Amino acid sequence: MAVPKKRTSISKKRIRKNVWKRKGYWAALKAFSLSKSLSTGNSKSFFCPTKKINNQRLKKPK
Repeated sequence: MAVPKKRTSISKKRIRKNVWKRKGYWAALKAFSLSKSLSTGNSKSFFCPTKKINNQRLKKPK
């Protein structure tokens, strides 16, 4: 089994942790942006079925 010869420095550990956190931040930002565009009806890349109430379709906000 491979064993590291020296201990990883605190600064290198902090850098790796921040890179990992940044990936999560950007993923959350993209998800929020997509959900916002879906909720306002401005999405161009997703198909959202509209809800029916009393056999009438809801109109999308402009």
